[in-house]
Parts: sequence; structure tokens; C-alpha cells
Amino acid sequence: MSVSRLAQHLKGSEIIKIAGEINELKKQGQQIANLTIGDFDASLFPIPEQLTFGIKDAYDQHQTNYPPADGILPLRESVSAFMNKEFGLKLNTNEILISSGSRPIIYATYLALIDPGDTVLFPAPSWNNNHYCDLTSAKGIAVPTKPENNFMPTAEDLRPHIAGATLLALCSPLNPTGTMFGKQNLEEICDLVLEENRTRKAGEKPLYILYDQIYAMLTFGDHQHVDPVSLRPEIKDYVIYIDGASKCFAATGVRVGWGFGPEYVIDKMRSIVGHMGAWAPKPEQVAMAKFLQDADNVSKYLSNFKSRIQDSLNTLYQGFQELKAEGFAVDSIEPMGAIYLTLKLDYAGKITPDGKVLQNSADINFYLIKEAKVALVPFSAFGTGHEVNWFRASVGACDAEEIAAMIPRVKAALAKLK
Repeated sequence: MSVSRLAQHLKGSEIIKIAGEINELKKQGQQIANLTIGDFDASLFPIPEQLTFGIKDAYDQHQTNYPPADGILPLRESVSAFMNKEFGLKLNTNEILISSGSRPIIYATYLALIDPGDTVLFPAPSWNNNHYCDLTSAKGIAVPTKPENNFMPTAEDLRPHIAGATLLALCSPLNPTGTMFGKQNLEEICDLVLEENRTRKAGEKPLYILYDQIYAMLTFGDHQHVDPVSLRPEIKDYVIYIDGASKCFAATGVRVGWGFGPEYVIDKMRSIVGHMGAWAPKPEQVAMAKFLQDADNVSKYLSNFKSRIQDSLNTLYQGFQELKAEGFAVDSIEPMGAIYLTLKLDYAGKITPDGKVLQNSADINFYLIKEAKVALVPFSAFGTGHEVNWFRASVGACDAEEIAAMIPRVKAALAKLK
């Protein structure tokens, strides 16, 4: 049976492959510390109580018909006020689009801006940009990044590829690394984009930035979120932001995302999302509109939530730093934002107790799953080569106690390698 060329060439998810291995071991009764999923265990991290009550109340009020294609006006008004309060971004409601989580807005951005053959730049590692390029027949260029820059792209990394590109896809805090742009770094990238757009002729498509800040509310220590328009107001016509409630309120299943940007682009994206039927459920929109206005409860929830996430990240970071100090070939980058920690396990070429050579990062990961009962995601799932022995660890489904208990298992497993 024949299928479309798109269907033939779409790549499967490496994370799903890892999940299959974990599920097989769970069927055998084994307990695995699952640090793979960019999600939350709802028993550990429930959504805000007031949001739960609001959703139930909206259903009781029979708010169950179709919402407007761009989201109900009260929610767009609440998002506008929330973005202004948190980041100083001043938005009109017609510059805001609501959808069922942030993924449809990312896809709609690609569909609204990209023609087949257009060039899209994105850092490696990063989340899913390669797949969105496949879906839109774009020419995707994965720009390698360096650990010494915390795997964040720099203007100099991007400069050789910028001429003629249509979209630059950025994310901060970054999935999969949990690292962030510094002010100067992002300013230099914005200046590069503005410089490039000044060279474009009248009628030529400009270079846009897709700026995914879904984890912007989850930052730690002295690390502060920065965004393009706050740093360079003149870039506003070229930036489409991706945001939403999924991560900052542990509400991945509630499916309320929002994006914002130039009105003429958002208007086209509204039509795309409408044709996809990818609007957020109306009861959840009604509840979210009210919850975002409840500044005290939003602040209380975020304070507790961030503290617990940071405890888990710190526990994992310190555990790997202790292993490094003991001479193990591991490393970790300090927690900055999101729910992820970047880990290095430099064990390619080592031999397992049963004589198998660990050829690459995937082999290292599956060895840890079986021997240490710990599951990570290699950066190869996010666009790097399999020879890159860095990994994403997500703490959304494990508490600090469980993470502390797994460190000795990792140590024992690594000590067995020759």
C-alpha cells in the first residue's frame, strides 16, 4: 500500500523507543527512575487547586460549546495582562492566539511562514524542529552548539547560515538542556536578525524568529529570563512567541497554550489553527482566564512548584558532580531553568560485564536502563549525532528522594564498565 512521501519519510521518536524499553521492564515488575518525559507525575505535581475548581465550575455552567478560533476574549485579555506583569510585554488581544497547548501554535507558525524549500535554522540540540521542517518541506539547518556555551546558540554560530533564511527557531529555557540565553547573547542574535532584514528587498520575505518561552516562569537562582522584544523593541514585527500553561502550572493535559506576535501573522495562524480544530477546550479556557487574574494564588503556586523542581534538579546536579569528583567520566551543567538537567556520560567504547561494547549514546542509555534502572534521553533524540554523549534528564516525574536513591545505582553500573 502506498502512502504520501511525507508519511514515508517522517522519522519516529527516539523517546518513544526508550519508553517502549521502560514499559517492557515495568511489565517484568522492575521499578525504573524515569527521567525521560517532559511531563509531570500529577500525583507529585498537581495543577493549582483553584484551576481545578475553575475547570469543574465551567463544566457545571455548561461552557462546552465551540470557543472562538483565536480563543475566548477573557482569556486573551488575561494573557495580555499576565505577559505585561511578568515580562513587560504589551500586547493587544488581536496579537494573541490560544490553542490546545503550544504545539499547534508552533506548527501554525511554520505553516504561516514557511514555503517548501525555505530555510529554517535551529540549534542542535533542540526539540522537534527537524520534524516541523519535514512537515512543511523546509530546508532545516541544525546548527551545532557547544557545551562551553551551555548548548545555547550564539550569533557567531548562526552567522554563516543566516543569509536567505526564513525562520530562526529558538527556545529559552531550552528543551532539552534546561539552559538559558544570557542578555548579551540574545541581544547579539537579535542584532544579527535585524542586520539581515535590512538587506532584504521590498516584497522579500523577512527572517522571523520563533521564540519558544514555554518554560520562562521556571527559572532558578540568579538566572533571569530574557526575550527578544524586551531587549530590542524594533524586532517586534519579526518575532512569534510560543507560551502557555502546560509547564508553569504542571498543566500539560489541560491543553491551554498561547502564542503572540505581529497581528498580520497571528491572523493567518488563527485561520490555520481553526482549520485544524486545534483550539483549547472552552471550559479550560474559561477557568484559565480567571486563574491568571488571581495574582496571589498564581504566585503561591509558582513559589512552591519552583522550589520542589529546583530541589530535584539540585539533587541530580550535585549527585553527578560528586561522581565526577570521584573520577567517573561524567559531568552536569548547573540548573538554570525548565525541568531538565544536562548530563554527560562519556562511556562510549567501554565494555559491559557481558562483553558488549557501548558504541554510542543510545547504547549507554539502554545499559543504564537495564543495569541502573535509570532512563535518560540522549541528545541524539534532539538532533545531534549519536557520538555526542550528553543526555537530557527530566525531573517532572521523580521527586528529590527518588533521584537521590538512584545516584548509587548509576555509580555501581558505571563502575562495572571496562
